Amino acid sequence: MDVHPPTETKSLPSSWSVQRLGKICKIRTGKKDVNEGSSSGEYPFFTCSKEIHCSNSYSFDTEAILVAGNGAVGETKYFRGKFEAYQRTYVLDHFSVFAPYLFLFLKGTLVTELARHITGSTMPYIRRSDLENVEVPIPPQLEQRGIAAALGLIQKAIEQQERLLVLMTQMKEALLHRLFSHGLRGEPQKQTEIGPMPESWNAMPLGDCCDIVSGSLSYTDFLQMDSVDDGNEIECMGVKVSDMNLPGNERKFSTANAVRRLSVAMAHRKLVPPDTVVFPKRGAAIATNKKRLTTAWTVLDPNLIGVCAKDSLESDFLFHWFHTFDLGRITDPGPTPQLNKKDLIPVLMPLPKRLDEQREIVEVISTVDRKLSLHQTKHDALTALFRTLLHQMMTAQIQVHDLELSELEIKK
Repeated sequence: MDVHPPTETKSLPSSWSVQRLGKICKIRTGKKDVNEGSSSGEYPFFTCSKEIHCSNSYSFDTEAILVAGNGAVGETKYFRGKFEAYQRTYVLDHFSVFAPYLFLFLKGTLVTELARHITGSTMPYIRRSDLENVEVPIPPQLEQRGIAAALGLIQKAIEQQERLLVLMTQMKEALLHRLFSHGLRGEPQKQTEIGPMPESWNAMPLGDCCDIVSGSLSYTDFLQMDSVDDGNEIECMGVKVSDMNLPGNERKFSTANAVRRLSVAMAHRKLVPPDTVVFPKRGAAIATNKKRLTTAWTVLDPNLIGVCAKDSLESDFLFHWFHTFDLGRITDPGPTPQLNKKDLIPVLMPLPKRLDEQREIVEVISTVDRKLSLHQTKHDALTALFRTLLHQMMTAQIQVHDLELSELEIKK
């Protein structure tokens, strides 16, 4: 089965060629089971996930490109030195082209190119033959090095933003723990059944400070309804667990696959209000611990449940606190994991009595969120630039001599 080239090759310069990946490098597989890794060890152990594994031994000592054969199929890493690799990680080495050039080409194209050849549903994987048949445009060596230099600058900037995002996320997690146990006003602490908190705070059951909601209009009925246009309607959303993963919905439901315009009266009577914290209530999705905030009157599908703050509680304070709470603590681990209203009502949360103190805490967290958003925006812009430049350079629309590499220095 051939894998079609990711670029249009008919117009490539005569000095270029197109070769199959299996002809320009050696493709092997790792030698270890993933369970043979450890949290400590002298040598990196590359698997098909982004987790960091180590090994006390190594099977490879080479300049290599590693390709995930299952899991995150097509994800690539570049490494030079001694390492171990999982059985379903492909190890590419003994290159007849400039290895950093090939790595950056595969980094930008491989996931998309291999997508239609993925086999298996519960554990997707890619066959070696499909990897070997990936077609690679090969310019002269000097051009390869120039392309690698140009794309490498952008890739380094992307990796820097990824490191900053990880660091900022870790800082936010530590900040949340600190704020919900110490507050901001330097109060003495008291010990409670959910841990330390400022003396003036209360450990409040969710049932006393929130409404546990699901709405009375079913998701199926919502899909079958027509939008109204009587001058007294509002836009409403219908959301499923999958809508949590839509672009732009990383924090709030900014968009949904199901949108209707309904009368204000019906929305207020049957739907979940804006600023409701929503999360999965049934199935494996609970374990993801994803929480989202509604931005409109919303219909929840049967696999979702919502928690809506009462007047004594800021909705953003509730939302941020929920990010410190593991839904697994209250989940029935039966054949189909689930949690229900009765499980949420007695859950205790640390609560300042004054709304202004809640708002102060929300503002501190929002400052960190804005910085995270800024780094994510930079990361996304750099990724788009990388893909655009990759396509233009791999189709010879732009050539290295057209670029001033000094102008491509990425500002940090």
